[in-house]
Amino acid sequence: MRFLKGHGTENDFVILPDPDGVVDLSAAVVAKICDRRAGVGADGVLRVARTKQSHEVAEQASAAEWFMDYRNSDGSVAEMCGNGVRVFARYLIDAGLENATEFAVATRGGLRKVRAEPHGDITVDMGKPVVLGESVACLGGHEYTGVHVDMGNPHLACAIGDPVAQLDLSHQPAFDTCVFPAGVNIELFNPVGTTRAVMRVFERGAGETRSCGTGAVATAVAAARLSGDTLGTWTVEVLGGTLTVILDEDTSYLSGPAEIIASGELLLAE
Repeated sequence: MRFLKGHGTENDFVILPDPDGVVDLSAAVVAKICDRRAGVGADGVLRVARTKQSHEVAEQASAAEWFMDYRNSDGSVAEMCGNGVRVFARYLIDAGLENATEFAVATRGGLRKVRAEPHGDITVDMGKPVVLGESVACLGGHEYTGVHVDMGNPHLACAIGDPVAQLDLSHQPAFDTCVFPAGVNIELFNPVGTTRAVMRVFERGAGETRSCGTGAVATAVAAARLSGDTLGTWTVEVLGGTLTVILDEDTSYLSGPAEIIASGELLLAE
């Protein structure tokens, strides 16, 4: 099986081109691929499939030729991945599968429109964030109140007073399973000034990652609420770099670098 490796602010992915829809990914195979010692190593897998051949999203086929079938590193299926869709778009452009600078990608979280910027970054329309109230994350004996944000996948973005650099995120923070029965991505961030935040994230199904695109948008939403606003442009610093989030009346945008760094032949089998 041919594969490529890519990353967006060091949130890294194995890309599996499957235009004919013949690859049947089991959770066990995905976990092997993502294993950083016995596999290629990644935060997740992006299977590149034609939308019309993918029953989950076939209704999106008229608007998007390609479906991003995203799997977390533990093999679980996910609705959306902000950095993943930007890396997915970079692959489509580099492989000549999309010739326009703006196009749509089908995901389980709905259509995502992407744009290749002249300076090389990839911008994605992330849709309008949905704020569903507040909840609490517990870590190291501390309780942190956060904002529950739906980005097509669930997030709990918590502003904290402790420096995020000092947190131990080797284990998942506790959360209210009644609020998040399917799990949740937890962002812990320090607001810096009025339009900047420094963030770390523990992603469901993956653990702590160097970056999370949907989490960066959720963090910007929570930080904006702290500043008494819901709109504006935010700089979100993650372990792997810097992302830009724009919040407007109708939607949100995520922008940052996306690179393809390697390709090869995958020999792993279940």
